[in-house]
Amino acid sequence: MLHHASLGVADIERSAAFYDAALAALGYVRVWDDIRPGQTGQAIGYGLPGGGDKLAIKHRPDGQRPPGPGFHLAFAAPGRQAVDEFHAAAIAHGGRDNGRPGLRPDYGEHYYAAFVVDPDGHALEAVINSPV
Repeated sequence: MLHHASLGVADIERSAAFYDAALAALGYVRVWDDIRPGQTGQAIGYGLPGGGDKLAIKHRPDGQRPPGPGFHLAFAAPGRQAVDEFHAAAIAHGGRDNGRPGLRPDYGEHYYAAFVVDPDGHALEAVINSPV
């Protein structure tokens, strides 16, 4: 259904460090970037290697605000270890814990997820819903 999502970020370099690390744990990479220090309109796209972007972060230094309660982005993880690594990398690069890695039986028998908040306040999740 969705082609991609974009998030506004106040500091593109800080956010790039966060997303480079957190998404790498899930197998996602920068697929394009438009970094021009000191200029407006900078952005970075993330996706699977060799593919198009599924997430873009866009430099919005003035008036950037995350969506309100109830909104979050959930990234597909290839396994439980990747969920653990996503959480650790996110915390190490300026994110806040919003739910340590673990099973979430309320969401399903095999639903394994971790929740973080990025440096701009965007709520993120990494999840795998599989017995393996």
